[in-house]
Amino acid sequence: MPTYTPPLRDMQFVLNELLQVPQALKALPAHAETDADTISAVLEEGGKFAAEVLFPLNATGDQQGCHWDRDTHAVKTPDGFKQAFAQFVAGGWPALSCDPQYGGQGLPIVVNQCFYEMLNSANQAWTMYPGLTHGAYECLHAHGTPEQQALFLPKLTSGEWTATMCLTEAHCGTDLGLLRTKAEPQADGSYKLTGNKIFISSGDHDFVSNIVHLVLARLPDAPVGSKGISLFVVSKHVLDGQGQLGAPNGIYCSGLEHKMGINGSATCQMTLDGAVGHLVGQPHKGLAAMFVMMNAARIGVGMQSLGLTEVAYQNALAYAKERIQSRSLSGVKTPEKPADSILVHPDVRKMLLTAKAYAEGGRALSLHCALLIDQQLNHPDEQVRADASEEVAMLTPIVKAFLTDNGWTATSACLQVLGGHGFIREWGMEQYVRDARINMIYEGTNTIQSLDLLGRKVLGNQGATLKKWGQRITVLVAEEAGNEDMAAFVQPLAKLGQQMTAFTQEIGMKALGNADEVGGAAVDYMRVAGHLVFAYFWARMAQVAQRQLAAGNRDPFYQAKLQTARFYFAKLLPETASLMQTARNGVDVLMDTEAALA
Repeated sequence: MPTYTPPLRDMQFVLNELLQVPQALKALPAHAETDADTISAVLEEGGKFAAEVLFPLNATGDQQGCHWDRDTHAVKTPDGFKQAFAQFVAGGWPALSCDPQYGGQGLPIVVNQCFYEMLNSANQAWTMYPGLTHGAYECLHAHGTPEQQALFLPKLTSGEWTATMCLTEAHCGTDLGLLRTKAEPQADGSYKLTGNKIFISSGDHDFVSNIVHLVLARLPDAPVGSKGISLFVVSKHVLDGQGQLGAPNGIYCSGLEHKMGINGSATCQMTLDGAVGHLVGQPHKGLAAMFVMMNAARIGVGMQSLGLTEVAYQNALAYAKERIQSRSLSGVKTPEKPADSILVHPDVRKMLLTAKAYAEGGRALSLHCALLIDQQLNHPDEQVRADASEEVAMLTPIVKAFLTDNGWTATSACLQVLGGHGFIREWGMEQYVRDARINMIYEGTNTIQSLDLLGRKVLGNQGATLKKWGQRITVLVAEEAGNEDMAAFVQPLAKLGQQMTAFTQEIGMKALGNADEVGGAAVDYMRVAGHLVFAYFWARMAQVAQRQLAAGNRDPFYQAKLQTARFYFAKLLPETASLMQTARNGVDVLMDTEAALA
């Protein structure tokens, strides 16, 4: 049976030693009183909820899935899911990082991100229900009218209601400009929405009395394409002037998707049949408003794969320590036993260290992004807010695509460590692999994220944001110049930083002659950029560990961090060389293939 232990020690390392979050929060008036002890106490309790309440429901949720009643359109979630949500609400967890004006606790986003990593490790399918709710909260907090905020935000903050985002239609996935759902204006200022949506996570369930849907639709006078999309808030039940629930609204679940993974998450087909809704933000500006929720969701999906990477690693390591099979190639290690543990084999260690390095690197990057969001929202200096916004915009597609690619690699490697047992349901590992696969697809496929990174976030501003990252790398390399203990970390980082400048310029020049060059290079480019960011954080983590050891700290945690850093730079970072080569090989071998793809 699988197990899960919240990685609190590594979270504390990233928060307190690497990113120095408590000190950074002192510059934010809203969070100046949030200290390391408060954060640790919150995460310790959050870890208990994840490990003791959610984790035991993960396997049963996968096996039972959700059930849809054709007559009532109601969805029943797996056994224990509803009760776990009640405990989640009773503990005040939905309010953790919400605005105190609406009943929230006002803690930083960076704390909420740590908590959600643990929830995703414990039960990704369950975590999608509150995760999407928080995204809708953020959207309404940013773009809702004062009346909408007063009506919906307290209920979403408390967990009395949950929420979804209804974007996708059967004929359009990422290309939302093709959507057909209509919104007809009414005399009272409301709208009636008609259409069909698919792939709507948490579209219906039995957790709460009401679900708030954020729906993209077209007004009668809407221009074609993405510039004609408006955003509406549609309640599952019609609401009176005081927000009390009335009759069912014209929005309901008309079927469930039968999926490869995340079976405990209700993925619904939703029908809107004259559903009463209200405009959020400006007409025809719905996509921009929804991007608040979409970008939050993209970082959230990265956190899903981070959570799966961590729990898969923990279970593969435990198995490798106990499983005895064959003897070490370099000589018997446990003569008192009939065979050595498989942990003695180099390739088993490579698979385990791959998962460990991707988990710890992903944690550093995702929490760095969370801190940037806190600064973007709360820093008193306008320039700091602007810089944080610019940086998190560039890093968001990397968090989504690189972490989910890595999660797929890591969970697959961990399944391989278990051998045949990994393929068997009772060990739990095959579920992590199935659950991880969707993360590369939804909230914009990883190719879409790669195009966004290269086309918009890098070439779109002539590499200005990327150059700032280059300056950060230059500072770190200069700090450790002449330090032989850090050479294995900063020298490859410096080299990749230099290569990245030339690589970006080369792709940009090719794209001027043929825009398809961006499409051909984007996925490779994204992984190179992901490794650049990871290499920076791994060098920083090695720096912190080296300094602790030099000061006489004998905590084995720091030695483990250094060993993992050495593995990352020696065995994972070199992937960038082949990626840059395949990108440089150009797009012709992809597009000049009419005969091959006939």
